[in-house]
Amino acid sequence: MKQYSATSLKQFTSQIFQKMGASKAQAELAAEVLNSADLRGVDSHGVARLSGYVRLWEKERLNACPTPTIVHETPSTAVMDGDQGAGLMVAPEAMNIAIEKAKIAGTGWVAIRNSNHYGIAGYHAMMALEHDMIGISMTNASPLVSPTFSKSRLLGTNPIAVAIPALSEPPVVVDMATTPVANGKLEVQHRKGEDIPEGWAQTREGLSTTDAEALKKGGAMLPLGSDRTHGSHKGYCLGGMVDIFSAVLSGANYGPWVPPFVAFLEPPAQQVGEGIGHFIGAMRIDAFRPAQEFKEHMDNWIKAFRSAEPVEPDQKVLVPGDPERALAHERLKNGIPLLEPVVEDLTNLGEQMGVPFQNS
Repeated sequence: MKQYSATSLKQFTSQIFQKMGASKAQAELAAEVLNSADLRGVDSHGVARLSGYVRLWEKERLNACPTPTIVHETPSTAVMDGDQGAGLMVAPEAMNIAIEKAKIAGTGWVAIRNSNHYGIAGYHAMMALEHDMIGISMTNASPLVSPTFSKSRLLGTNPIAVAIPALSEPPVVVDMATTPVANGKLEVQHRKGEDIPEGWAQTREGLSTTDAEALKKGGAMLPLGSDRTHGSHKGYCLGGMVDIFSAVLSGANYGPWVPPFVAFLEPPAQQVGEGIGHFIGAMRIDAFRPAQEFKEHMDNWIKAFRSAEPVEPDQKVLVPGDPERALAHERLKNGIPLLEPVVEDLTNLGEQMGVPFQNS
């Protein structure tokens, strides 16, 4: 795989969004969110997704220059209409509102409807860190996941992210799907021509499979835990919770009515809300205890877990956020690796949009 500089990928992405009609500020924000995914090793949610946003825009299902509006609010909460925009642009604006509300009320919460795919959940949660706040971010997604004991696709991969600041130690950042992996990991395996591990998906008949094309053949992803014996009912509950917070609470589509990210599939004829939904929160630390005191104890917490005795001598016990942070450092220095099918896709997209895809 060839390495591409983060700067060149970010510039290319920004130019593509501007070609779609986004303002320069909106395009740069969208590019930053996608770029952060590639840097942190969440390749399934980075520049590989770019052509998907373009195809949604071509189908007039995505507004590349949205004007999100608050349709209801209280001192600590708000409901935002995303104006059918790219969630890459909508969710950060919602987090800024949550942060401002938290400055006044101690906590701030924004439920968003009428949005689209918003990239990695962790980006939005981490926005709160520089304000001495804990950030929370979640979103529902296309129904590709079957509840425990079912063959029906009713939930998305519905990620949850929480970012918690520390003092001298790096922040704790939890960013996880409520499935064994994100859907994009299946796409990555398919591009590689490799099978998926058992426990990621099932066939149309509900049987375990290692076929990376299982979803295209009518199968479904499994909840976190994979099966009832290994706790899939807990993954199902987590995914359901995200769906309710993100969509039932905001007025977005939920469950089987969530519109698909892929443009070649039409949204369900019946709609129960508007677009997809997100749920964003910020909590001011000093609304609970002095921020300095809290962060000192977070440092202590982190050090305690890092010093835990490993099972194998050459293993290292990690704290949530460690692998992504290390990878971001390495990729900023050495570049972001792209699979050849992704390079071909971006090259074709550049030719289509009049933006040469090149590595600087």
